[in-house]
Amino acid sequence: MKRVQFRRPIFPFLLLIPQLAIIAVFFYWPAGEAIRGSFYLEDPFGFSSTYVGMDNYTDTVTGSEYVSVAKFTLGFTAVVAFFSLALALLLAVKADSVLRGAKTYRTLLMWVYAIAPPVAGLFGILLFDQAIGPFTKIAQSIGWDFKLGVNYWDSATAMVIVAVWKQIPINFIFFLAGMQSVPMAVREAALIDDPSGPSRFFHVIFPLLAPTAFFLLIINITYALFDTFGIIDILHKGEPGNNPVTLVYKVYLDGFRGNDLGGSSAQSVILMVLVLILTVVQFRFMERRVHYT
Repeated sequence: MKRVQFRRPIFPFLLLIPQLAIIAVFFYWPAGEAIRGSFYLEDPFGFSSTYVGMDNYTDTVTGSEYVSVAKFTLGFTAVVAFFSLALALLLAVKADSVLRGAKTYRTLLMWVYAIAPPVAGLFGILLFDQAIGPFTKIAQSIGWDFKLGVNYWDSATAMVIVAVWKQIPINFIFFLAGMQSVPMAVREAALIDDPSGPSRFFHVIFPLLAPTAFFLLIINITYALFDTFGIIDILHKGEPGNNPVTLVYKVYLDGFRGNDLGGSSAQSVILMVLVLILTVVQFRFMERRVHYT
């Protein structure tokens, strides 16, 4: 195998400059500003700032509203990640066994991923509209007076359904690719050893999908924590009121709607640290149970 060699040792570093510049401008600089701003009580117009030390962090973690939002965020993240992965895996299993019309079946399942989160939220408003929403009519037919934007748990249900619907396609693509990469010899041997379909899947096929499932678990947790912002904002129609919100949406409300720039910066830093800890825990402990072939 021929190795690529550069005549000048500095040239590879020059090729990295554009990417490093993008990371510095769009990640390190905002992160640094958030850390700095979390120690100040800032004027919303930028005229003055007062150093308050750890007061922003203390007020954040001791506030009952922040604790309730954090609890809802954990539950919301767990539910969205679980159903997104479970339904995508079920659809991938069914798609893997389709012989006729396979491309059409897969395309219909994947096209939703091209929809932006705000557009998905707009679809959610139409589906859960109190006058014409089909989901609302179905709920009313079973005695459930569903009211989006009015009832706390009704709004939470709509958020979960739309977020799961939006995320299923990407999970489906990866699960289907992982299943189709399983060698045919392994499938035939499993068919001989275990004639039961569900047992054969969970004892042979699913363990081989462990690396894919672990990767998607991290992606789905990150999606539920951050990328659902547009869905939540559209479903709440800009008026959250008593509706459920996640931590990342609360950062926006306190910073850009409440003009509490120092408090929202402290919340951003706390959220960043929590995500970092969660990622380290996942790779240190959960990845040990993943076997790569």
